[in-house]
Amino acid sequence: MGTFALLASLLAVAVLLAVAVGAVWISPWDSLRLMAWKVHLTGHPAGIDHATEVILFQLRLPRVLLAALVGAGLAVAGAVFQALFRNPLADPAIIGVSSGAALGAIVVIVSGAGAALGGLSIPGAAFIGALGTAVLVYRLARVGPAIQVATLLLAGIAVAAVISSVISLVMTFSGQEVRSIYFWLLGGLEAATWRQLAIGAPVMLVGMSAAMFSTGDLNLSALGEERAAQLGLEVARFKRTMLATGSLLAAVAVSVSGLIGFVGLMTPHILRLVVGSDHRRLVPASALGGATFMVLADLVARTAVRPEEIPVGAVTAVLGGPFFLYLLRRERRAAGARA
Repeated sequence: MGTFALLASLLAVAVLLAVAVGAVWISPWDSLRLMAWKVHLTGHPAGIDHATEVILFQLRLPRVLLAALVGAGLAVAGAVFQALFRNPLADPAIIGVSSGAALGAIVVIVSGAGAALGGLSIPGAAFIGALGTAVLVYRLARVGPAIQVATLLLAGIAVAAVISSVISLVMTFSGQEVRSIYFWLLGGLEAATWRQLAIGAPVMLVGMSAAMFSTGDLNLSALGEERAAQLGLEVARFKRTMLATGSLLAAVAVSVSGLIGFVGLMTPHILRLVVGSDHRRLVPASALGGATFMVLADLVARTAVRPEEIPVGAVTAVLGGPFFLYLLRRERRAAGARA
């Protein structure tokens, strides 16, 4: 329990730090006082002007909370895919699921259907794209009863390359929207709003809840399909549920933040060293750790080269790229030792 209290405390500190730092400094104490006033726990705090309220509630807080939501969703999706594929390199971005979600969302944006169908149209299209990609990569990567690391990576890279080509083709006919789509593909949270949170949070919580309730089955899946079936797991149904769950989490994240990679790769790996491989602990720990990592990554993205912003996807890639290469090298060594 102490580990989860520590992770929750780190997340709280990261949130307070992120809302404090910017062109205008807002002390954590003032932030807490304003939040307490906003939820009607106290009266209006003395000595805080209206401009500070606007900066906190309209600019920083929705962005920070959305970053936490995206980070938690991507980390849980990574833990789910790694258990489902029984592969430590599975990540929504690396296996192409995020690209599939991006394609679905971009088609809706370019076609103008987003305004006509309402706020759920982009996440819905992203989910369809993500789920279709996850199913395709799973089928391509499966060789007999197992999924090999090299096969998974090749399948994910190939599918992502095809999707990227289609995205480029779509962008060619997107007219004036091409610039905004390009920056969206780089990943960023500068356009975060309370409305995005209101739409994305319930859907993301459904996906994370499904993952939390499936942690026992995720543990069984890690034993292999044959052994899991012997222990009572309905393997086919479980795979469909987890593919849908991971795709849903990745789709919601992509629909509000664009393409952000490596969060789902790094977070579960690092937290396995802390909480172990039991998914009953790993999944909730990944949610907290992913949220903290994403809040801090977005803080770096918007403050490192002020007044300009770095795409947060670039920040996570700088950290995640070397980590991915390290894991790939470790897997190759392990495969060589087994041979």
